[in-house]
Amino acid sequence: MTSTSQQYSAVPVVSTTLVWTLFVGSVVLVAATTWFSIELAAEPLVRIDGLTKVMWVAVTFFSGIVQSFSRRYMAANRDVDLFFARIMLFTVVVMGLVAADHIVLFLALWTVMGLLMAELIGHVDAWPQARAAKRLSRRYFLAGSALLGIGLLALSTGSESGTISGILASVDSLPRSTLLLGAAPILLGALVQSALVPFHGWLLSSMTGPTPASAIMHAGFVNAGGVLLARLAPVFAVQQNVMLLIVLVGAVGSVLAQAMMLVKADYKGRLGCSTVAQMSFMILQCGLGFFVAAVTHLIVHGFYKAYLFLSTGSQVVKKAPKKKKHGYPSVVGTGVALVTAVGGGALFAALTGKGTTLTGTAPIETGIFLAVIVVISVFQGSAELLNNDSLPATVRYIGMPAVAIPALAVYAGVYNGVYALMGDLPMVSVHMEMTPVHWGLLGLFVLGHLAVQLGWLQRSRRLYVTLLNAAQANPATIPGQAGEYEN
Repeated sequence: MTSTSQQYSAVPVVSTTLVWTLFVGSVVLVAATTWFSIELAAEPLVRIDGLTKVMWVAVTFFSGIVQSFSRRYMAANRDVDLFFARIMLFTVVVMGLVAADHIVLFLALWTVMGLLMAELIGHVDAWPQARAAKRLSRRYFLAGSALLGIGLLALSTGSESGTISGILASVDSLPRSTLLLGAAPILLGALVQSALVPFHGWLLSSMTGPTPASAIMHAGFVNAGGVLLARLAPVFAVQQNVMLLIVLVGAVGSVLAQAMMLVKADYKGRLGCSTVAQMSFMILQCGLGFFVAAVTHLIVHGFYKAYLFLSTGSQVVKKAPKKKKHGYPSVVGTGVALVTAVGGGALFAALTGKGTTLTGTAPIETGIFLAVIVVISVFQGSAELLNNDSLPATVRYIGMPAVAIPALAVYAGVYNGVYALMGDLPMVSVHMEMTPVHWGLLGLFVLGHLAVQLGWLQRSRRLYVTLLNAAQANPATIPGQAGEYEN
């Protein structure tokens, strides 16, 4: 990015100081309201509940990290003041969104949030590719806002209430047709926001934005789909068929996105596909009735993805291509990965109470689905790291369980903390029994991830090309000629 002026600007300093002040204030607010059991509301516009408090802390922290990083990264950019103004305004809008109770205010802030993100994606206005990416993402975001507006209007009309809290209080008395008419477009809007397949095109085409903009987008913006479903949880939870559909969409999206990630050659493209997979997993958790788990996942994923994007510069190195190894490590390594995964999954289940109904006479709940996903994720991650020969085998075999299992304990602790804070939300955790459909989807989910891990999908040239095409960004957003970035 070319600088046109080296004059000092106070905007980055002021913006960064302000956002960290908001973070400290959010932490103090959470502590004070929790300790003294204080309820805050400005009816009918605003209601501050557990979800608001959790998201305020998370959003201000991520924004603070990104802005602190950007003070040096964006220092030579000619529009640095505009960049920080957009990031700060985006942060304030998201904070207002998670506190908004009136549907008009909620929809307005949702729309503004999308428009601001589109501006951040197209921040480098001199590039035609950035302008194209901005236009593309803006179309997606406005379509998602329109879908959300249709759903909220249907629910508001049926419940005769203009507030989200009023709608949720009337869910049990609403006709199923009204609930379906409201839930369907809202779900589609959430899928667009979180870039699930087949709405992932805007995310993979957004790499023209500055790296800090990508970080705040992947760490926070795409998570809004999960926040939306958690906010309106009762609307979906009372409709079993809708919940099953959410599980199906999340499971299929997760497998497809992981498969697409394997055929991507560029680092940011792989991170984009990874985000699609993680957002699919978040939506899947909502479908299982674990809205708190989805919120916990989006927070943990935000930490992880913000770090990866802000460190992308250290990943761009010139080296000879190396053929990727599929499958699992040696017999000993596979055994270590399996012990780590099962031990970590059992610990997670014990600490959170998810997936423990197998040991009693009660019906098996969908917690077992979540526990199996945890085991699969840990097994895949462990196997991949054990397959990396940059460290001695002894260090890998001993270090893997020693690090992974305590990390899962921390994850479970974060989950329990978020659950405690969100206890005032309606249907924050829905107890659902495993049905034959759930078992079938779980089997397909396991089989799909096994196929990806062992490279079965890559052995078909036709499937490889299909995945490669599905993972492509819009051609108009891809820089082409050498030196194009210098203009």
